[in-house]
Amino acid sequence: MENSFEFRLLNEFQRDFPLCPAPFAELAARLGVAEKAVLGALEKLRREGKISRVGAVFAPKRIGASTLAAMAVPAERLEAVAAAVNRFPEVNHNYEREHRYNLWFVVTAGSEGRLQASLGAIAQAAGYPLLALPLQEEFHIDLGFCLEGQKGKQVAAARRVEPTAPIDEAERRLVSVLQEGLPLFIRPFALIAERIGASESDVLGRIRCWLADGAIKRFGVVVRHHELGYRANAMLVHDIADDQVSEIGRALAEEPAVTLCYRRPRALPDWPYNLFCMIHGRERGEVEAIIADLRQRHGLESCTHDVLFSLTRFKQNGARYA
Repeated sequence: MENSFEFRLLNEFQRDFPLCPAPFAELAARLGVAEKAVLGALEKLRREGKISRVGAVFAPKRIGASTLAAMAVPAERLEAVAAAVNRFPEVNHNYEREHRYNLWFVVTAGSEGRLQASLGAIAQAAGYPLLALPLQEEFHIDLGFCLEGQKGKQVAAARRVEPTAPIDEAERRLVSVLQEGLPLFIRPFALIAERIGASESDVLGRIRCWLADGAIKRFGVVVRHHELGYRANAMLVHDIADDQVSEIGRALAEEPAVTLCYRRPRALPDWPYNLFCMIHGRERGEVEAIIADLRQRHGLESCTHDVLFSLTRFKQNGARYA
């Protein structure tokens, strides 16, 4: 990217975003530019689609409920069905992938009961049954997407994903504003506080607490891979013995090329896979080479697997829990 200060905004502040009353002034000081240059650049990047927002990435099932879902849709009906699915505000990502199960989307809701009701309504509106594949175990901590070559290796931990206690009304109001992204304004947290009837320090304190306990995975610039040149992405899925899946999931999550790694349930007989990895690259051949190398080095060549490349992006925005 020609503009190195824009590149640094995108690459360095996907996490470790300053949680202070005037965060954009703090970013400007770190980057050696004026505050209005930072605000202008973020607005431009958002307009160009290179970022979706600046704000919180909530951890699945820590605030509300969520699941990955899939449908097998005849090719000639796919666009119409995708449009029907997209009409639900609970759906935040919706992609066509290369597989008999060709429509993949994420559904979030404020509670498990609301999630199940949404899934039923989506299946009815679409006219096809769906597979619900909720997160069971998480191996990759989302620290953002490194745009400068491959990120360094990190130590991954397996974390069982258990539903947590419901959030209270004040917290729900804060989530409903945060999920829209931070206002690009000199005092964004004061603006949020005013909207929900809280103090600026309460808003900052609650965000810091959610970050500390893992309810927010990271707070910062949320980039869109495709617009930044990473036009190939594949979901690599394996059928791994239940007593080995945690160990193999951790090992794959530590690979610099793996951007997400999760355990989800099988849905037999249609879906035999329980370990999911996401791999992004600039073109398809690069991703295929990474997958072949990963499977060979981790001794997975005899494991049943599938590779589902993304084709059409029907919807991509932040999760909506409130």
